[in-house]
Amino acid sequence: MKFIADITIKGPETPIEYRDPIFLIGSCFTEHIGNKLQDLKFNIVQNPHGILFDPISVCNSLNSYIERSHYNDDHLILLNELWQSWSHHSKFSGTNKAEVLRLINESQDRANAHLKTARWLIITLGSAFSYRLVDSESPVANCHRAPSQWFRKHMCTIDEIVTALDNTLYRLFHFNPDLKIIFTISPVRHLRDGVIDNNRSKARLLESVHHLVNKFNRLYYFPAYELVIDVLRDYRFYDIDLAHPNYQATEFVLDAFRKHYISGPSQDIMEQIQQIVNARRHKPFQPQTQAHRQFLHNFAVKAHQLQQEHPYLLLQDEIEFFKAS
Repeated sequence: MKFIADITIKGPETPIEYRDPIFLIGSCFTEHIGNKLQDLKFNIVQNPHGILFDPISVCNSLNSYIERSHYNDDHLILLNELWQSWSHHSKFSGTNKAEVLRLINESQDRANAHLKTARWLIITLGSAFSYRLVDSESPVANCHRAPSQWFRKHMCTIDEIVTALDNTLYRLFHFNPDLKIIFTISPVRHLRDGVIDNNRSKARLLESVHHLVNKFNRLYYFPAYELVIDVLRDYRFYDIDLAHPNYQATEFVLDAFRKHYISGPSQDIMEQIQQIVNARRHKPFQPQTQAHRQFLHNFAVKAHQLQQEHPYLLLQDEIEFFKAS
């Protein structure tokens, strides 16, 4: 008897290697993937604008990295005692305007440099809903808890989504001819939109993305959404809010990503690095014992040897930690 539906996942002909720079952008589920890759010492940059949900905000942000756009005083507003940008997540907000601009523009420079050399771009779309300022009709990436009457909520049509992404893709391929792109749709359910409108929103994203994947030969679709919604298909795989996939669901999705999108040799390295990362996080009951000192020495040697074999790995912090401890 089968308890889980089968799903076919088609990975790229040339999968991700450890030495490949990776750029990630999009919804909060982007950061589940990005944080895991970062923990395992892949060379990544993720969400230089902070978390973004809708395709218009994602495209505007990517275009700004291509252009290496810099922000100035005119791009900030003073709201709730903080300087904020309509284009950025609130993690950039602050009481010091100059500091906010410095952080934003440094992030722009890092994004431009990394996107120029990236081999992979992972785009995770969360919602087809876009919020527009009533006064100007300008789309915003984050409402920063401003009064709701300041905004108009708009569900993007499939044509709008495809046009915005299509234009950005052409610019990306001109900017970085070696770039390959993986699209995912976030399995996070936007219940504030209501169950029906959440499903309509996800459907528009799915249709738009598959239209583009069928158009370009270096676009891929990883079914994070289907793995949670159709394969796991149970509320026990969601957090208490019934909207966000829980740890088990996230690990299930990440394991499928690893199997189908990362090369075999790189998967072997991932397992070795996971052991080193776990060893660094280990909290000993008796840190002064000879056994613990030997434990640290063994992992210092292991990390050093792995770094020597693969110089592109970023293991210096772990090596220094084991030696210092």
